[in-house]
Amino acid sequence: MCPTARIRADKMLLRRADLERREGEILAPYAMKSSETAGRKYPEKPDPFRTAYQRDRDRIIHSTAFRRLEYKTQVFVNHEGDYCRTRLTHTIEVAQIAQTAARALGVNEDLTEAISLAHDLGHTPFGHSGEEALREAMGEAMRDGDESDRGFEHNSHGLRVVDILEKRYPKFPGLNLTYEVREAIAKHKTAYDLPVPGEFDTEELPVLEAQVVEIADSIAYDSHDLDDGLEAGILDEEKLAGVSLWRRASEAVRGELDGATVGVRRGQTVRALISLQVVDLLEETRRNIERLGIDSTRGVREAGEYAVRFSGEMGAEKEKLQSFLMENLYRDYRVTRMAEKAKLFVKRLFSALVENPEQLPPEHQNWAKKVGKERATCDYIAGLTDRSAQDEYKKLFYPYERM
Repeated sequence: MCPTARIRADKMLLRRADLERREGEILAPYAMKSSETAGRKYPEKPDPFRTAYQRDRDRIIHSTAFRRLEYKTQVFVNHEGDYCRTRLTHTIEVAQIAQTAARALGVNEDLTEAISLAHDLGHTPFGHSGEEALREAMGEAMRDGDESDRGFEHNSHGLRVVDILEKRYPKFPGLNLTYEVREAIAKHKTAYDLPVPGEFDTEELPVLEAQVVEIADSIAYDSHDLDDGLEAGILDEEKLAGVSLWRRASEAVRGELDGATVGVRRGQTVRALISLQVVDLLEETRRNIERLGIDSTRGVREAGEYAVRFSGEMGAEKEKLQSFLMENLYRDYRVTRMAEKAKLFVKRLFSALVENPEQLPPEHQNWAKKVGKERATCDYIAGLTDRSAQDEYKKLFYPYERM
Protein backbone atom coordinates (compact mmCIF):
# COMPACT_ATOMS: atom_id res chain seq x y z
CA MET A 1 0.00 0.00 0.00
CA CYS A 2 1.40 3.39 -0.96
CA PRO A 3 1.82 6.05 1.80
CA THR A 4 -1.00 8.21 0.38
CA ALA A 5 -3.47 5.29 0.41
CA ARG A 6 -2.44 4.46 3.97
CA ILE A 7 -3.18 8.03 5.07
CA ARG A 8 -6.61 7.94 3.35
CA ALA A 9 -7.48 4.64 5.03
CA ASP A 10 -6.50 6.01 8.43
CA LYS A 11 -8.74 9.05 7.91
CA MET A 12 -11.67 6.74 7.16
CA LEU A 13 -11.21 4.99 10.50
CA LEU A 14 -13.60 6.60 12.99
CA ARG A 15 -12.29 6.56 16.52
CA ARG A 16 -14.16 7.32 19.74
CA ALA A 17 -13.01 10.95 19.73
CA ASP A 18 -14.40 11.33 16.19
CA LEU A 19 -17.76 9.88 17.25
CA GLU A 20 -17.91 12.16 20.28
CA ARG A 21 -17.10 15.16 18.10
CA ARG A 22 -19.84 14.11 15.69
CA GLU A 23 -22.34 13.93 18.57
CA GLY A 24 -21.47 17.50 19.49
CA GLU A 25 -22.09 18.64 15.92
CA ILE A 26 -25.28 16.70 15.19
CA LEU A 27 -27.24 16.22 18.43
CA ALA A 28 -29.61 18.75 19.95
CA PRO A 29 -28.31 20.91 22.83
CA TYR A 30 -30.55 19.02 25.28
CA ALA A 31 -29.24 15.59 24.17
CA MET A 32 -26.99 13.61 26.52
CA LYS A 33 -23.55 13.45 24.88
CA SER A 34 -21.39 10.45 25.69
CA SER A 35 -18.39 12.70 26.40
CA GLU A 36 -20.43 14.32 29.20
CA THR A 37 -21.42 11.12 31.02
CA ALA A 38 -21.23 11.11 34.80
CA GLY A 39 -19.12 7.99 34.35
CA ARG A 40 -18.96 4.51 35.84
CA LYS A 41 -18.72 3.22 39.41
CA TYR A 42 -15.38 1.62 38.64
CA PRO A 43 -13.04 3.72 36.47
CA GLU A 44 -12.06 2.10 33.17
CA LYS A 45 -9.88 3.11 30.28
CA PRO A 46 -12.13 4.40 27.46
CA ASP A 47 -12.58 2.19 24.41
CA PRO A 48 -10.62 3.40 21.37
CA PHE A 49 -13.53 3.02 18.92
CA ARG A 50 -16.76 2.97 20.91
CA THR A 51 -18.42 5.75 22.89
CA ALA A 52 -19.37 5.08 26.50
CA TYR A 53 -23.00 4.38 25.56
CA GLN A 54 -22.09 2.11 22.66
CA ARG A 55 -19.98 0.13 25.10
CA ASP A 56 -22.94 -0.07 27.51
CA ARG A 57 -25.18 -1.37 24.72
CA ASP A 58 -22.69 -4.09 23.82
CA ARG A 59 -22.27 -5.18 27.44
CA ILE A 60 -26.03 -5.49 27.85
CA ILE A 61 -26.42 -7.53 24.65
CA HIS A 62 -23.71 -9.97 25.73
CA SER A 63 -25.08 -10.39 29.26
CA THR A 64 -26.68 -13.58 30.53
CA ALA A 65 -29.76 -11.69 31.73
CA PHE A 66 -30.38 -10.29 28.24
CA ARG A 67 -30.20 -13.73 26.59
CA ARG A 68 -32.65 -15.15 29.10
CA LEU A 69 -35.30 -12.63 28.04
CA GLU A 70 -35.91 -14.90 25.03
CA TYR A 71 -37.72 -17.38 27.28
CA LYS A 72 -39.46 -14.99 29.66
CA THR A 73 -43.16 -14.17 29.36
CA GLN A 74 -44.55 -10.95 27.96
CA VAL A 75 -48.26 -11.87 28.27
CA PHE A 76 -48.40 -15.46 27.03
CA VAL A 77 -46.07 -18.11 28.42
CA ASN A 78 -43.39 -18.96 25.86
CA HIS A 79 -44.58 -22.49 25.08
CA GLU A 80 -48.10 -21.31 24.21
CA GLY A 81 -47.17 -20.29 20.68
CA ASP A 82 -44.30 -19.19 18.47
CA TYR A 83 -46.17 -16.10 17.29
CA CYS A 84 -46.51 -14.37 20.64
CA ARG A 85 -43.98 -11.88 21.93
CA THR A 86 -41.46 -12.83 24.56
CA ARG A 87 -39.76 -10.36 26.86
CA LEU A 88 -36.83 -10.30 24.39
CA THR A 89 -38.87 -9.50 21.29
CA HIS A 90 -40.72 -6.86 23.30
CA THR A 91 -37.37 -5.33 24.28
CA ILE A 92 -36.21 -5.21 20.65
CA GLU A 93 -39.50 -3.59 19.61
CA VAL A 94 -39.11 -0.97 22.36
CA ALA A 95 -35.60 -0.22 21.09
CA GLN A 96 -36.86 0.23 17.51
CA ILE A 97 -39.63 2.65 18.50
CA ALA A 98 -37.41 4.54 20.93
CA GLN A 99 -34.57 4.96 18.43
CA THR A 100 -36.97 6.29 15.80
CA ALA A 101 -38.22 8.89 18.29
CA ALA A 102 -34.69 9.71 19.51
CA ARG A 103 -33.47 10.28 15.96
CA ALA A 104 -36.36 12.63 15.18
CA LEU A 105 -35.82 14.60 18.41
CA GLY A 106 -32.06 14.85 17.90
CA VAL A 107 -31.16 13.04 21.12
CA ASN A 108 -28.57 10.31 21.62
CA GLU A 109 -29.60 7.12 19.80
CA ASP A 110 -26.84 5.02 21.37
CA LEU A 111 -27.89 5.94 24.89
CA THR A 112 -31.54 5.40 23.96
CA GLU A 113 -30.74 1.94 22.59
CA ALA A 114 -28.74 0.97 25.68
CA ILE A 115 -31.57 2.05 28.02
CA SER A 116 -34.14 0.22 25.86
CA LEU A 117 -32.18 -3.03 25.90
CA ALA A 118 -31.63 -2.83 29.67
CA HIS A 119 -35.08 -1.72 30.81
CA ASP A 120 -36.49 -5.23 31.43
CA LEU A 121 -33.38 -7.08 32.62
CA GLY A 122 -34.87 -7.36 36.10
CA HIS A 123 -37.99 -9.24 35.02
CA THR A 124 -38.87 -12.61 36.53
CA PRO A 125 -40.16 -15.68 34.70
CA PHE A 126 -43.90 -15.57 33.94
CA GLY A 127 -44.09 -11.79 33.53
CA HIS A 128 -45.87 -9.62 36.07
CA SER A 129 -47.50 -12.59 37.80
CA GLY A 130 -44.04 -13.97 38.59
CA GLU A 131 -42.97 -10.57 39.90
CA GLU A 132 -46.08 -10.33 42.07
CA ALA A 133 -45.46 -13.80 43.49
CA LEU A 134 -41.83 -13.01 44.35
CA ARG A 135 -42.84 -9.71 45.94
CA GLU A 136 -45.38 -11.47 48.14
CA ALA A 137 -43.00 -14.30 49.03
CA MET A 138 -40.15 -11.95 49.89
CA GLY A 139 -42.40 -9.60 51.85
CA GLU A 140 -43.63 -12.49 53.99
CA ALA A 141 -40.18 -14.02 54.46
CA MET A 142 -38.51 -10.71 55.32
CA ARG A 143 -41.34 -9.25 57.40
CA ASP A 144 -39.01 -8.51 60.32
CA GLY A 145 -35.96 -7.71 58.21
CA ASP A 146 -34.36 -4.50 57.06
CA GLU A 147 -36.99 -2.36 55.30
CA SER A 148 -34.55 -1.67 52.43
CA ASP A 149 -34.13 -5.39 51.73
CA ARG A 150 -37.77 -6.47 51.74
CA GLY A 151 -39.96 -7.34 48.80
CA PHE A 152 -39.17 -7.49 45.11
CA GLU A 153 -39.48 -4.89 42.37
CA HIS A 154 -38.15 -5.43 38.88
CA ASN A 155 -36.48 -2.01 38.51
CA SER A 156 -34.60 -2.56 41.74
CA HIS A 157 -33.70 -6.06 40.66
CA GLY A 158 -32.64 -4.82 37.21
CA LEU A 159 -30.17 -2.55 38.97
CA ARG A 160 -28.92 -5.53 41.01
CA VAL A 161 -28.43 -7.47 37.78
CA VAL A 162 -26.27 -4.82 36.11
CA ASP A 163 -24.47 -3.75 39.32
CA ILE A 164 -23.91 -7.06 41.11
CA LEU A 165 -25.32 -10.28 39.69
CA GLU A 166 -23.75 -10.38 36.24
CA LYS A 167 -20.30 -11.98 36.58
CA ARG A 168 -18.29 -11.21 33.46
CA TYR A 169 -15.34 -9.07 34.48
CA PRO A 170 -12.37 -9.78 36.76
CA LYS A 171 -12.03 -6.34 38.37
CA PHE A 172 -15.61 -5.43 39.27
CA PRO A 173 -19.06 -7.00 39.77
CA GLY A 174 -21.86 -6.44 37.30
CA LEU A 175 -21.52 -4.68 33.97
CA ASN A 176 -20.22 -1.32 35.28
CA LEU A 177 -22.61 0.66 33.11
CA THR A 178 -22.66 4.45 32.91
CA TYR A 179 -24.59 6.50 35.44
CA GLU A 180 -27.21 7.54 32.87
CA VAL A 181 -28.19 3.97 31.91
CA ARG A 182 -28.28 2.88 35.54
CA GLU A 183 -30.35 5.92 36.48
CA ALA A 184 -32.81 5.15 33.67
CA ILE A 185 -33.28 1.58 34.98
CA ALA A 186 -33.86 2.89 38.51
CA LYS A 187 -36.30 5.62 37.46
CA HIS A 188 -38.31 3.64 34.88
CA LYS A 189 -41.97 4.18 35.75
CA THR A 190 -45.11 2.48 34.44
CA ALA A 191 -48.33 1.12 35.92
CA TYR A 192 -46.29 -1.91 37.03
CA ASP A 193 -42.90 -0.31 37.73
CA LEU A 194 -41.93 2.06 40.52
CA PRO A 195 -38.79 4.21 40.67
CA VAL A 196 -36.04 2.95 42.99
CA PRO A 197 -34.94 5.32 45.77
CA GLY A 198 -31.28 5.35 46.67
CA GLU A 199 -28.20 6.86 45.11
CA PHE A 200 -30.09 8.67 42.33
CA ASP A 201 -31.46 12.15 43.00
CA THR A 202 -35.21 11.67 43.14
CA GLU A 203 -35.83 15.39 42.60
CA GLU A 204 -34.06 15.35 39.22
CA LEU A 205 -35.89 14.12 36.15
CA PRO A 206 -34.11 11.54 33.97
CA VAL A 207 -32.51 12.58 30.69
CA LEU A 208 -34.70 12.85 27.58
CA GLU A 209 -33.35 9.55 26.24
CA ALA A 210 -34.75 7.74 29.31
CA GLN A 211 -38.06 9.55 28.97
CA VAL A 212 -38.27 8.43 25.33
CA VAL A 213 -37.74 4.79 26.31
CA GLU A 214 -40.44 4.98 28.98
CA ILE A 215 -43.04 6.07 26.42
CA ALA A 216 -41.74 3.66 23.76
CA ASP A 217 -42.21 0.83 26.25
CA SER A 218 -45.85 1.83 26.69
CA ILE A 219 -46.43 2.08 22.92
CA ALA A 220 -44.84 -1.31 22.32
CA TYR A 221 -46.62 -3.31 24.99
CA ASP A 222 -50.07 -1.87 24.31
CA SER A 223 -49.84 -2.34 20.55
CA HIS A 224 -48.18 -5.73 20.55
CA ASP A 225 -50.12 -7.21 23.46
CA LEU A 226 -53.21 -6.26 21.46
CA ASP A 227 -51.75 -8.00 18.37
CA ASP A 228 -50.95 -11.14 20.39
CA GLY A 229 -54.42 -11.11 21.93
CA LEU A 230 -56.02 -11.02 18.48
CA GLU A 231 -53.78 -13.83 17.24
CA ALA A 232 -54.65 -15.94 20.27
CA GLY A 233 -58.37 -15.45 19.64
CA ILE A 234 -58.93 -13.76 23.00
CA LEU A 235 -59.63 -10.35 21.49
CA ASP A 236 -61.84 -9.68 18.49
CA GLU A 237 -61.98 -6.72 16.13
CA GLU A 238 -65.71 -6.17 16.59
CA LYS A 239 -65.21 -5.22 20.23
CA LEU A 240 -62.10 -3.24 19.35
CA ALA A 241 -64.15 -1.09 16.99
CA GLY A 242 -65.51 0.61 20.10
CA VAL A 243 -62.00 1.80 21.04
CA SER A 244 -61.36 5.16 19.38
CA LEU A 245 -57.61 4.74 18.89
CA TRP A 246 -58.02 1.35 17.19
CA ARG A 247 -60.83 2.78 15.07
CA ARG A 248 -58.60 5.67 13.93
CA ALA A 249 -55.80 3.23 13.05
CA SER A 250 -58.24 1.06 11.06
CA GLU A 251 -59.53 4.06 9.15
CA ALA A 252 -55.99 5.22 8.37
CA VAL A 253 -55.21 2.03 6.41
CA ARG A 254 -58.66 1.06 5.11
CA GLY A 255 -58.11 2.39 1.59
CA GLU A 256 -54.85 0.46 1.17
CA LEU A 257 -56.15 -2.98 2.09
CA ASP A 258 -58.66 -4.02 -0.60
CA GLY A 259 -58.43 -7.78 -0.96
CA ALA A 260 -55.89 -8.12 1.89
CA THR A 261 -55.95 -11.16 4.17
CA VAL A 262 -57.02 -10.88 7.79
CA GLY A 263 -53.41 -11.18 8.90
CA VAL A 264 -52.19 -8.41 6.60
CA ARG A 265 -55.07 -6.13 7.60
CA ARG A 266 -54.39 -6.67 11.28
CA GLY A 267 -50.65 -6.17 10.88
CA GLN A 268 -51.12 -2.91 9.01
CA THR A 269 -53.64 -1.66 11.56
CA VAL A 270 -51.20 -2.34 14.40
CA ARG A 271 -48.50 -0.53 12.41
CA ALA A 272 -50.83 2.46 12.02
CA LEU A 273 -51.67 2.31 15.73
CA ILE A 274 -47.97 2.66 16.58
CA SER A 275 -47.48 5.40 13.99
CA LEU A 276 -50.35 7.51 15.34
CA GLN A 277 -48.84 7.38 18.82
CA VAL A 278 -45.27 8.11 17.71
CA VAL A 279 -46.29 11.10 15.56
CA ASP A 280 -48.36 12.56 18.40
CA LEU A 281 -45.52 11.96 20.85
CA LEU A 282 -42.96 13.74 18.67
CA GLU A 283 -45.15 16.75 17.99
CA GLU A 284 -46.18 17.15 21.64
CA THR A 285 -42.61 16.68 22.87
CA ARG A 286 -41.33 19.37 20.49
CA ARG A 287 -43.98 21.76 21.82
CA ASN A 288 -43.06 20.90 25.42
CA ILE A 289 -39.34 21.49 24.83
CA GLU A 290 -40.14 24.94 23.45
CA ARG A 291 -42.70 25.74 26.16
CA LEU A 292 -40.35 24.72 28.97
CA GLY A 293 -37.40 26.52 27.42
CA ILE A 294 -35.23 23.40 27.52
CA ASP A 295 -31.85 24.04 25.92
CA SER A 296 -29.52 21.72 27.86
CA THR A 297 -29.47 18.42 29.75
CA ARG A 298 -29.57 20.43 32.97
CA GLY A 299 -32.74 22.08 31.67
CA VAL A 300 -34.25 18.60 31.06
CA ARG A 301 -33.49 17.52 34.62
CA GLU A 302 -34.83 20.69 36.22
CA ALA A 303 -37.90 21.17 33.99
CA GLY A 304 -40.29 20.08 36.74
CA GLU A 305 -42.24 17.82 34.36
CA TYR A 306 -41.52 15.24 31.69
CA ALA A 307 -41.08 16.85 28.29
CA VAL A 308 -41.59 13.56 26.46
CA ARG A 309 -45.28 12.73 26.55
CA PHE A 310 -48.47 12.48 24.54
CA SER A 311 -50.95 15.26 23.89
CA GLY A 312 -53.98 15.34 26.17
CA GLU A 313 -56.20 13.88 23.44
CA MET A 314 -53.84 10.99 22.70
CA GLY A 315 -53.28 10.35 26.40
CA ALA A 316 -57.02 10.01 26.92
CA GLU A 317 -57.38 7.68 23.92
CA LYS A 318 -54.49 5.58 25.14
CA GLU A 319 -56.04 5.23 28.58
CA LYS A 320 -59.20 3.87 26.95
CA LEU A 321 -57.13 1.35 24.97
CA GLN A 322 -55.33 0.25 28.13
CA SER A 323 -58.63 -0.12 29.99
CA PHE A 324 -59.93 -2.27 27.15
CA LEU A 325 -56.84 -4.49 27.29
CA MET A 326 -57.06 -4.83 31.06
CA GLU A 327 -60.68 -5.90 30.94
CA ASN A 328 -60.62 -8.08 27.82
CA LEU A 329 -57.07 -9.48 27.67
CA TYR A 330 -55.20 -9.40 30.98
CA ARG A 331 -58.29 -10.43 32.96
CA ASP A 332 -59.44 -13.06 30.48
CA TYR A 333 -59.89 -16.39 32.23
CA ARG A 334 -57.24 -18.12 30.09
CA VAL A 335 -54.62 -15.49 30.89
CA THR A 336 -55.68 -15.37 34.55
CA ARG A 337 -55.55 -19.16 34.85
CA MET A 338 -51.96 -19.28 33.57
CA ALA A 339 -50.98 -16.32 35.74
CA GLU A 340 -52.27 -18.02 38.87
CA LYS A 341 -50.51 -21.23 37.94
CA ALA A 342 -47.30 -19.27 37.44
CA LYS A 343 -47.65 -17.63 40.85
CA LEU A 344 -48.07 -21.06 42.41
CA PHE A 345 -44.86 -22.27 40.71
CA VAL A 346 -42.88 -19.28 41.94
CA LYS A 347 -44.20 -19.28 45.52
CA ARG A 348 -43.69 -23.00 46.00
CA LEU A 349 -40.19 -22.84 44.52
CA PHE A 350 -39.32 -19.98 46.85
CA SER A 351 -40.65 -21.75 49.95
CA ALA A 352 -38.90 -25.03 49.14
CA LEU A 353 -35.53 -23.39 48.43
CA VAL A 354 -35.59 -21.08 51.44
CA GLU A 355 -36.55 -23.98 53.68
CA ASN A 356 -33.70 -26.08 52.30
CA PRO A 357 -31.11 -23.83 50.56
CA GLU A 358 -28.88 -26.87 49.98
CA GLN A 359 -31.13 -27.45 46.96
CA LEU A 360 -29.80 -24.27 45.36
CA PRO A 361 -26.94 -24.61 42.85
CA PRO A 362 -23.51 -24.30 44.57
CA GLU A 363 -22.82 -20.72 43.45
CA HIS A 364 -26.17 -19.61 44.87
CA GLN A 365 -25.51 -21.45 48.13
CA ASN A 366 -22.31 -19.43 48.42
CA TRP A 367 -24.22 -16.26 47.55
CA ALA A 368 -26.71 -17.07 50.35
CA LYS A 369 -23.87 -16.91 52.87
CA LYS A 370 -23.27 -13.28 51.83
CA VAL A 371 -26.80 -11.92 51.32
CA GLY A 372 -29.01 -14.38 53.22
CA LYS A 373 -30.98 -17.35 51.95
CA GLU A 374 -34.11 -15.31 51.15
CA ARG A 375 -32.38 -12.76 48.93
CA ALA A 376 -30.19 -15.42 47.30
CA THR A 377 -33.28 -17.52 46.52
CA CYS A 378 -35.05 -14.46 45.16
CA ASP A 379 -32.06 -13.64 42.93
CA TYR A 380 -31.96 -17.24 41.69
CA ILE A 381 -35.67 -17.49 40.86
CA ALA A 382 -35.79 -14.05 39.24
CA GLY A 383 -33.02 -15.15 36.89
CA LEU A 384 -34.88 -18.25 35.71
CA THR A 385 -36.74 -18.39 32.42
CA ASP A 386 -40.31 -19.70 32.16
CA ARG A 387 -38.97 -23.04 30.98
CA SER A 388 -36.26 -23.40 33.60
CA ALA A 389 -38.68 -22.41 36.39
CA GLN A 390 -41.06 -25.16 35.27
CA ASP A 391 -38.16 -27.62 35.09
CA GLU A 392 -37.11 -26.70 38.64
CA TYR A 393 -40.67 -27.22 39.82
CA LYS A 394 -40.73 -30.70 38.29
CA LYS A 395 -37.41 -31.62 39.89
CA LEU A 396 -38.60 -30.56 43.34
CA PHE A 397 -42.20 -31.78 43.31
CA TYR A 398 -42.59 -34.46 40.62
CA PRO A 399 -43.48 -37.38 40.94
CA TYR A 400 -44.86 -36.43 44.34
CA GLU A 401 -47.66 -34.60 42.59
CA ARG A 402 -48.80 -34.08 39.04
CA MET A 403 -48.59 -30.62 37.49
